[in-house]
Amino acid sequence: MTERSMEQTELEQKTIRQGTSLLREVSVYDAVGLRLAHDLTQIIPGQFKGRLFKKGHLISEADIPSLLDIGKEHIYILELGDGELHEDDAALAMALALADEQLVLTEPHEGKVSLKSQILGLAEIDKDIVDAVNALGEIALATVKRHAVVRPGNPVAATRAIPLVVPKEKVAEVERLARQYRLKHDGAAPLRVRPLRKARAGLLTTGSEVYEGRIKDKFGPAVAAKLAELGSEVAEQRFAPDNSQVIVKEIHFMLAQGYDMILVTGGMSVDPDDRTPGAIRQAGADIVSYGTPMLPGSMLLMGYIQGIPILGLPGCVMHDPYTSFDVLLPRILAGDTITKADIVPLGYGGLLSR
Repeated sequence: MTERSMEQTELEQKTIRQGTSLLREVSVYDAVGLRLAHDLTQIIPGQFKGRLFKKGHLISEADIPSLLDIGKEHIYILELGDGELHEDDAALAMALALADEQLVLTEPHEGKVSLKSQILGLAEIDKDIVDAVNALGEIALATVKRHAVVRPGNPVAATRAIPLVVPKEKVAEVERLARQYRLKHDGAAPLRVRPLRKARAGLLTTGSEVYEGRIKDKFGPAVAAKLAELGSEVAEQRFAPDNSQVIVKEIHFMLAQGYDMILVTGGMSVDPDDRTPGAIRQAGADIVSYGTPMLPGSMLLMGYIQGIPILGLPGCVMHDPYTSFDVLLPRILAGDTITKADIVPLGYGGLLSR
C-alpha cells in the first residue's frame, strides 16, 4: 500500500458517531465528488453573512479555495441511522406539522425554517404547544406573542434543530401534538394568522373646547391613522360638547348609520366636566370594563351597544404611539368579542412602550 493510500484509509476511518449516524471527516483536497452533510456559512464582517454552500452540494475542484477561505480544511460526510433526521429535514417536518395555510415556509437553512405571514392579521399562537415542543429537547420553536399584529412577509415563528442530527421520535412527537391540537380545535393549526376585517368606524369627539372651536381637534387624525394602519377607516367624525344628552343623541345617530364600531374620544377622566363614560351607559351600552390594567391607556372604556363595539378613548391615544387602544383594536378587527376575562390578564406586560 502506498503512503498516499494509507493516508486516505486513515481519513476514511476518522468518524464521529452521533447516535446511530456517522459523520465522516474528509480533507477538502479529497472531497471532490462528495456531498456536504450540512450548510456552510460565510461571514465577511460588515458585508455579508449567509450560506456559502448548501447541504448536499457536490464538491468540485473549484470549491476548494472557497472552503479554505472560510477555515474549512475538512468537511463532514453524513451517514444517517435509521431513526434519525438531518437538521433541515427535522425543521421542515416540524414547520409543516404546526403551520396553517396563511404561513409561508422558507427553505430550510442550517437547521432552521421560518414561518411568515401572507396577510395582515393577528397571530394566533398556542403557548402550551410551544412549551411542549421546547420541552422535548434538541429541537426549538420560537414564535411571536399571541395576538401580535403581523403583516405580509413578517415572521410568525421559526423551527430549529439544535444538533446536526435529530431523533425521528422527537419530530414524530411534534407531529402528534399538532394532530391532537387540530382535532380539538376543528382543524385549526397551533400556529396561524387570523385576518383583520375592514371596518368602518364612527368617531364622536367630545369636549366643549373642541366643539366651540377653542382648540384644534387632534383626536381625529390620530385615530384615523391607527385604523388605516390596520386596513380600516373612520367613516365619519362628529363633535359634541360636554353635555350627556347631546353625547347620547350622537351615539344613537352613529348606531343608526350601521358602523362596525363607535369610538368616543375625550372626557374619560374623573373630572366633573367629563361626561363621556356616563353618556355611553345612558346610550344603552353594556360596559365590559371602564378602566384597563395597561399604561398608557388605563382610562379606556370597553363596551357593546346592540352588539356593536363602543370604546371610550382616553387622551393618551392622541399622542402616545402605543396604548391600550392599540392592544384591543386588532382583536376587535379579528372578530373577537372582548370580555372582562380578556382584559384582566392584560396587566402582565401592560406597561406599554414602543
